[in-house]
Amino acid sequence: MPGLELFSTINSAVLGSSANEPSTHTPTSELNSPILSPVEETAAPVMGLAGPNPYYNARLDPKNFLEGELSWNPATRLRQMLARPGIVVAPGICDGISARCALEAGFDCMYQSGAATTASRLGQPDLAIATLNDFVQSAQMVCSLDPTVPVIADADTGFGGPAMVARTVTQYARAGVAAMHIEDQVQTKRCGHLLGKQVVSREEFVTRVRAAVAARDAIPGGSDFVVIGRTDSAQVLGMDEAIFRLKLAADAGADVCFIEGVRTADLLTSTIEALAPKPVLVNVISGGLTPSFTTREAEALGAKIIIFSLVSCVAAVHGIRAAMASLKKTGTDHSSAQGMDPKAFFQVMGLDAVVKFDAEAGGKAFEVI
Repeated sequence: MPGLELFSTINSAVLGSSANEPSTHTPTSELNSPILSPVEETAAPVMGLAGPNPYYNARLDPKNFLEGELSWNPATRLRQMLARPGIVVAPGICDGISARCALEAGFDCMYQSGAATTASRLGQPDLAIATLNDFVQSAQMVCSLDPTVPVIADADTGFGGPAMVARTVTQYARAGVAAMHIEDQVQTKRCGHLLGKQVVSREEFVTRVRAAVAARDAIPGGSDFVVIGRTDSAQVLGMDEAIFRLKLAADAGADVCFIEGVRTADLLTSTIEALAPKPVLVNVISGGLTPSFTTREAEALGAKIIIFSLVSCVAAVHGIRAAMASLKKTGTDHSSAQGMDPKAFFQVMGLDAVVKFDAEAGGKAFEVI
């Protein structure tokens, strides 16, 4: 099965069995285990879930990304952005149009939301309906628009067991994705801001993270692909359990920790402090479980990445609804076009760059356009 071969080349450091240096955050062995809920009673013992020693890869140490010009490689560039001052702001994009608009606005990172991808490609809600192929095909298109701009992509639960998680990592990396997050919901997952979520055991969550890290480290040539561990357990098992799971994910090699649905600024601050110096990602969805932090507020609280998952999707719904209603009522799209003619629209989609490239290559097809 594709992906299985990756595990034949994993060295002991990948599995956390021979760390070269100690982790700088609190190791698993020093954490106090919270009271287990029924979902945890059958899980493996807490000790050793992330391996005998915390994962450490000297090549990927943040200090190696502090200096020098920003890389053309999107994964390396994202690591540089994480290692240096300032918060990484990644607007959620749902298709080529929203990605073009994000680039036009000057954003230097983008977020491929699972909910947005499911909605735009399938016209369906975020209820584990989209497949790995849907996500990868969308990523291939988005990452090709400006290959130097990092794209952080949702990977849901990894779409299966360890072999499928590995396949997800390799396909995302080949598509040009800079980072992906993998979560601890059950396979029949739902949007992190809906109620009724269920999560897997700690053991299964850590296995997903470990598989993602191992697959990344097995990519020939040494990949800088960023693995983000996400937990949805705060609403199910409480904040203490959520923080504990993220510490386990960090021990297993997650480069960034993502706590979904953190409800207050104080809780976000305490989470960031508990996980330091591991970078923390916060997801803001208007009307969702998390307060509508601004980028400045999130940065002041200590978050390193902020994503706005549905910013493009919701705006598209409002804009398209209004345009359709206007067309139905008036019989014309004149008002909704707001003066944008076809050429102006195509210029947002990169028309000028294509015409220039064609001319420089000796083409004459677009001399007049």
